[in-house]
Amino acid sequence: MSGNWINHAQRSLFMSLRIKGDTQERAASRSGFSERSGRRIEKGEGGPEHRKPRHHRTRKDPLAAVWETELVPMLEKHPDLKAITLLEHLQRQYPDQYSDSIRRTLERRVKRWRATYGPEKEVIFRQRHEPGLMGISDFTEIKDSFHITIRGKALAHRLFHFRLPFSGWSYVRVIESGESFVALTTSLNEAFQRLGGTPQTHRTDSLSAAYKNLSKDEKLDATQRYQEFCEHYSMKPTRNNRGVSHENGAIESPHGHLKRRIGQELMLRGSSDFDSVNSYSRWLDHLVAMLNRRKQDKINEERAVLTPLPPTRAVDYDEIVCPVSSTSTINAKRVTYSVPSRLIGESLRVRIYERHLELFLGNTKTIELERVFASANRRARNIDFRHVIASLMKKPQAFRHSVLRDDLLPNDQFRATWKRVDHEMNAHFACKFIVNVLYIAAKGNCVQELGDWLLEQEQLPQLHQIRQRFYPTPSSQEKVSGNQHHITDYDALIKGATS
Repeated sequence: MSGNWINHAQRSLFMSLRIKGDTQERAASRSGFSERSGRRIEKGEGGPEHRKPRHHRTRKDPLAAVWETELVPMLEKHPDLKAITLLEHLQRQYPDQYSDSIRRTLERRVKRWRATYGPEKEVIFRQRHEPGLMGISDFTEIKDSFHITIRGKALAHRLFHFRLPFSGWSYVRVIESGESFVALTTSLNEAFQRLGGTPQTHRTDSLSAAYKNLSKDEKLDATQRYQEFCEHYSMKPTRNNRGVSHENGAIESPHGHLKRRIGQELMLRGSSDFDSVNSYSRWLDHLVAMLNRRKQDKINEERAVLTPLPPTRAVDYDEIVCPVSSTSTINAKRVTYSVPSRLIGESLRVRIYERHLELFLGNTKTIELERVFASANRRARNIDFRHVIASLMKKPQAFRHSVLRDDLLPNDQFRATWKRVDHEMNAHFACKFIVNVLYIAAKGNCVQELGDWLLEQEQLPQLHQIRQRFYPTPSSQEKVSGNQHHITDYDALIKGATS
């Protein structure tokens, strides 16, 4: 075809047809060029190596008037200027002379200038990883990678990811509390226990997890505690420079691989809904263990040179002192927790772990509470009605307008029962009824069973019926027998007393 270059595929087809016995004319025709071109190919002429390089333009340069005089000086002064910015500058300076059609031309010209005259670029130096030398950890956001629900409710969480760069051994943990020092140290403790040893150094991303929402003094304290944590495990703490993600490349890239694998396994599972956070954590553990088994040879090699674990785990909790208010509550990390009323007026030493709280009076552990988490713009509460039910029984009318009223109802069944009771009874008896029901649920340790049973009743049962079914007392079951004395016996008794 006149005016078009003969490409490699055409040349190959022509030669194969000639080898099969086709004539020059037929082979050239089937290959899409002339018989004359076929003769040149057979003589070894006309290939790309025989083409003369073109040094002239085939059309007028649309940037000839401004490239050297205006655009190059601008790029020399500000090498990061984008082509679209330069084009918009030209369109403002020279209206109707430079249309959007030259954008690709300008982008290629800028790209070529940067490669020829632009500033030096940062070079990535690939590292050789030695066994047992480094462990690296980071928190990673889930974002749009996949969506986990617990019984239909979205789970707000992120993942803690610890990895040995040499062998690729990984440990992953579900984090609900956000990036915090306690989450970091708790997760590392668990990772080291499963690994059975520790690397020589541990790298983090500038301890950002330890600095969340901390004052200057608290940051210094967290840094000191992190140093002590690493010393406990005979590790040297290191960190990458803030904002330089490729220095954490041994964990950043595996983040993406891990999240893609989780997404794929969820597709195979057919659902991303779990019965509980523990169920989700166990599923995730199984997945990561399966991935680790594929690298077992290198993991065994690395385990042989890890530092042995110390006899005890490192400290992985925050400790604060909280006074117990007259409402039988304490405040810790923007969350209000109820405690047994016998502790009112005392000051408790509270150890805040990643998923629970331990409360000490002096050196005596008095109670353990499940930890809940406040949102970014709202405080939270964790109220157990059993802590205050004895006082509430003495003044049940305080229930209606209590600021903790909704928190005192332990589940949806009791909340539905309260709405029904409040609608069907007058205010006085409604409060007395629900408080007595809560008392029975606490004493009979039957919160779920009682709540379900109440919802099944077409009519509200009497309190004595509920008590008899869920918390029968010995006195209510005993049958008292005896003989009734005649009235004359009392007359004789009185006369005897007065004589």
